[in-house]
Amino acid sequence: MATSAAPSVTPASRRRQRSTRLTVAVGLLVVGAVAVAAAIATGSWGLTAGAAVLAVVLGAAATRITSAELAQSRRDAARDRAEQAQAYRRMAEERAAEHATYVETVERRIADREASIADLEQGLTAAQQRVADATLKLGTEARRADAADRARAELSADLDAAEERAAEAIVRMAELEQEVDVLRAELEVVTAAWQTAEATRKRA
Repeated sequence: MATSAAPSVTPASRRRQRSTRLTVAVGLLVVGAVAVAAAIATGSWGLTAGAAVLAVVLGAAATRITSAELAQSRRDAARDRAEQAQAYRRMAEERAAEHATYVETVERRIADREASIADLEQGLTAAQQRVADATLKLGTEARRADAADRARAELSADLDAAEERAAEAIVRMAELEQEVDVLRAELEVVTAAWQTAEATRKRA
């Protein structure tokens, strides 16, 4: 920028220059007034005219100095406002940059959190699916176990019935064996009686 190459003037130095110029202007006015008063005191028309001309010249010089000082003050004030505006602009730019950096950081953190949440949701979904599969498998195994228990109970009942039938068959077999022994004994008695009768018939 063009203003950056100009020598820096502090407000204190500007105030000292302004005070010096105003002092000079006031001094010129005082000198003119003193000269006019001295000329009037002498009563000389020529000195009075000369003093009046000198007073006018000194007043004009004082007015010029005051006008220049006023213009310089306005320029200084404008320069100060421009510097303040530039300082505020730089500050605003710095704050805007800091805000942009902060926003970027926050957005990056939010993106990281959202990615972590997405990963956690995927993990949770997978875990829920595994739990559902395990629950379904457990239900299937439980039904199989119930079916196996019912089959075992039925087999146990059938075994008990078979054992009961076997016991009844054994008892019936023993009864039949006894009946066979009785019939065999009766048959032996009948046979012996028949043989005796035949032998008696043959001898007669």
